Amino acid sequence: MCKKSICLTLSIVVLALSVGPLSSRARAGLIGYWKFDEGSGTIAADSAGGDNDGTLISDQLEWVEGRAGGALSLLGTEVDTDAGVEFPTTGMSAAAGTVAMWSYLADPQAPTSGRYFFGHTTQPQWTNRIQLYMQDADVTNPTTLLDIGLGDNHNRQNDIVELPLEEWVHVAMTWDSGTYTVLVNGEEVATGSYSGLTDIHPTANIGNDGSSGPYEAFVGKLDEVRLYDHALSAAEIQAAMKVAAFPKASGPSPKDGALHLATWVSLEWRAGDFAVSHDVYVGDSFDDVNDGAADTFQGNQTVTTLLAGFPGFAIPDGFAAGTTYYWRVDEVNDADPNSPWKGDIWSFSLPPKTAYFPDPADGAEFVDLNATLNWTAGDGARLHTVYVGDNFGDVNNATGGALSGTTTYTPPSPFEAEKVLYWRVDEFDGIETHKGDVWAFTTPGAVGNSQPANGAVDVPMIATLNWTAADNAASHELYFGTDSEAVNNATTASPEYIGPRALGAESYDPGGLDWQSSYAWRVDEVYPTGNVKGLVWTFTTADFITVDDFESYNDIDPPDAASNRIFDKWLDGFGTTTNGALVGNDLPPYAEQTIVHGGAQSLVYSYDNNLKTSEATLTLVYPRDWTEGGVAKLSLWFRGASANAADRMFVALNGTAVVYHDDPAATQITGWNRWVIDLTRFADQGMNLANVSTITIGFGTKNSPAAGGSGQVYFDDIRLYR
Repeated sequence: MCKKSICLTLSIVVLALSVGPLSSRARAGLIGYWKFDEGSGTIAADSAGGDNDGTLISDQLEWVEGRAGGALSLLGTEVDTDAGVEFPTTGMSAAAGTVAMWSYLADPQAPTSGRYFFGHTTQPQWTNRIQLYMQDADVTNPTTLLDIGLGDNHNRQNDIVELPLEEWVHVAMTWDSGTYTVLVNGEEVATGSYSGLTDIHPTANIGNDGSSGPYEAFVGKLDEVRLYDHALSAAEIQAAMKVAAFPKASGPSPKDGALHLATWVSLEWRAGDFAVSHDVYVGDSFDDVNDGAADTFQGNQTVTTLLAGFPGFAIPDGFAAGTTYYWRVDEVNDADPNSPWKGDIWSFSLPPKTAYFPDPADGAEFVDLNATLNWTAGDGARLHTVYVGDNFGDVNNATGGALSGTTTYTPPSPFEAEKVLYWRVDEFDGIETHKGDVWAFTTPGAVGNSQPANGAVDVPMIATLNWTAADNAASHELYFGTDSEAVNNATTASPEYIGPRALGAESYDPGGLDWQSSYAWRVDEVYPTGNVKGLVWTFTTADFITVDDFESYNDIDPPDAASNRIFDKWLDGFGTTTNGALVGNDLPPYAEQTIVHGGAQSLVYSYDNNLKTSEATLTLVYPRDWTEGGVAKLSLWFRGASANAADRMFVALNGTAVVYHDDPAATQITGWNRWVIDLTRFADQGMNLANVSTITIGFGTKNSPAAGGSGQVYFDDIRLYR
């Protein structure tokens, strides 16, 4: 139902904080500019103003830190990968053009048939190529030699230059009336002639080959991708390369969060753009490294590497197994008043002596009855002893098991259904036995499906706990508290014991929870033969109150009692002549599920201000007291489009207190943008913040309709913060 019902030595261009502008010719011909600064979602916004927004292909991509702001990381594997960004080619010219981008090749490169920076063809004939890529005759031995396909030839020029791994490199190609040029880091590395480029397909790919079924993904990170309708000169490409200087240290090695297998390490990083020297901090306490505690300071140095873990060097006693270490590099330039530039805190961990990375993971639910148990051997382990049972104490206290030389255990018979099982692996390194942690999992039919999910974060302070009963349980015993160990050890005599719950009453309202706090809970199943102790589930509450995140809306139509359509809650101007707002999609999915800021859904909002204003209003159930917890700010995310008619945007509470966005053309702001409103701006208009019954999002000047235009804006994650 619808609503109406380089190894090569290269000359590197120096990046300065004050960057000269592109020529007017270059700016005018910029038809696509993808910064990849979104950080989440499935849309890569076009910042050139042409609305050539890209759509992410598959889930084999991540939003990561880039050369300037964010970047997109393509997770290429040992098989050809269907991943990349598909975008409309509006404004792109077969006669002439330029494609340019920053790239960071991962190490290692995947042995695939091809790895594309950029791809365009007119399918299915594979003609009219515009392609930058790397490809090898022997796919098992990938190189980083740059190739191009242009016009009617996939191999227009091969093996142009070898690109370096794990280093930001700028690559560009121009074409113009039969002549092409390839530039790396702003320097010309190839030129020649081409033919057969006469047509432009409606779509092309960033990070893949441009076919109708792209499968040759780039392996690494891409950033600051620009597309022009004419051939830029080398000087213009060098200007386009220039992004704001990055003063902080970056590119840590070992990578942030890495598992490091040795008791010594060579720490390496890329210097910030203004650094003359570097202050280095290393320690096993995040807070100490963050605060620059004296025992973490390893000195000031001019080189971008630090050897540690040997006598006479930093951390002379070496790094300890099973420990996480933190390090930070502050960039120093005494001639600059902004120095030093405090660095990010990176970490690496040494594997423990005990077994780790269990499979099934600790806390896994509904594990197959024929599953095998696997783990990663502890540091130096030679032999392993496995204990499995349905009683935590028995498994924790067990001794004398048989030794095994493999990190896989196959039970002699299948597991029983409807069980909570525990297992432990002890590691023997030839000298000492290291007792392992006790892990747990459930088998099909057991209690499970905890809501909030185990490990959930940003849980609302008004959350209700829910679970699914075990198949044959008679009732439940519920435990809840702030300490997971106390909850695990609790009995019916403990303060964590909430009480019995009848079958069919698998929920519990703990009342108002504290802000940004950790909680744990457990459900034991009661059987005629005794109780089965449940897993301990944990969650952490948010540091905000959600007004609407748009996740609860569904596509169920009335009269079904479960119907919760977005336009039935956000009331718009449908059926009126004075309100130009229409929210949601006409056909399912009614909530937007592609262009989102957080989660899986957002609000799509069309406005038409032709002699009317546009307003969509939500009647609040919770929160209505906007003083709760000391909240002081309203935050909402919105995303406009440059093609929208310029108009004011406002938020109104209870239909009377109105605050307008500072930009009178907010509807034209592209990409996701956060709008934060101090609640005093409503209170100063006489609004009683303890009794907010409605929130309205509108366009135009409230109660003053005038001649105007139309457009579409997206909204997401409306929250209250302290």
